[in-house]
Amino acid sequence: MPLNEYRKKRDFKISPEPSGEKAAPKVPKSSSIYVIQKHRASQLHYDFRLEFRGTLLSWAIPKGPSLDPSVKRLAMQVEDHPVEYASFEGVIPEGEYGGGTVMVWDQGTWTPESPDVEAALEKGDLKFTLHGKKLKGSWVLVRTRGYGSSSKTSWLLIKHRDNFASADIDVAEEMPRSAVSNRLLAEIARDAGGDVEKAATGDPEIKAPAKTAAKAIKVPNTSRSTSSKSAGRPSATKKSSARGPKRRKTSS
Repeated sequence: MPLNEYRKKRDFKISPEPSGEKAAPKVPKSSSIYVIQKHRASQLHYDFRLEFRGTLLSWAIPKGPSLDPSVKRLAMQVEDHPVEYASFEGVIPEGEYGGGTVMVWDQGTWTPESPDVEAALEKGDLKFTLHGKKLKGSWVLVRTRGYGSSSKTSWLLIKHRDNFASADIDVAEEMPRSAVSNRLLAEIARDAGGDVEKAATGDPEIKAPAKTAAKAIKVPNTSRSTSSKSAGRPSATKKSSARGPKRRKTSS
């Protein structure tokens, strides 16, 4: 997809996003850029991008990546982005295309496992290795015809089984902060004058500290206490039977 589609959707006099007019930086073929941007627009999603031939191939992943090889994440292919977009973190004004807060959630490089990337893309089966701060190891993007349309091609992002795979870690939930600024979406929005309340809905809920257990209050057993006290003195209701019979007074 050419960059003119990317430019067509944006007003760069309003949006701080890069226009892509600058020449793409010269990066060695062995270290092409990889980035995932967490984006709270109309809905929260993760934009997965791989540098290829001077642009960033891009897919929108609604639920974010998973380290579990048994989980297949839907990835909707969108327009290519300029290479300088990889470092964009900030706020796209509301009313503009993709209006909302953008975070550089992960970044690094990628290495194709397929010998011919273009042929793999055409076939719809791109295998690659990620060298990111959060995502590492072998992955695959597989095109599927189960969703989407001709304008938005749907793929599946799947983690291969290797030392970096895990069925126990929800990486998106457990590592929610920016890879470059260590900020949450709400903090990025606050710093850039964006909608903090909207951005915060893309951050994990902050769990309140566990309440300290209430001290056990010992309630005295009144029945036992009463009985034990009364056991130590004679009953007031009973007269002692140890007294002898009363003597009658005799008249003199």
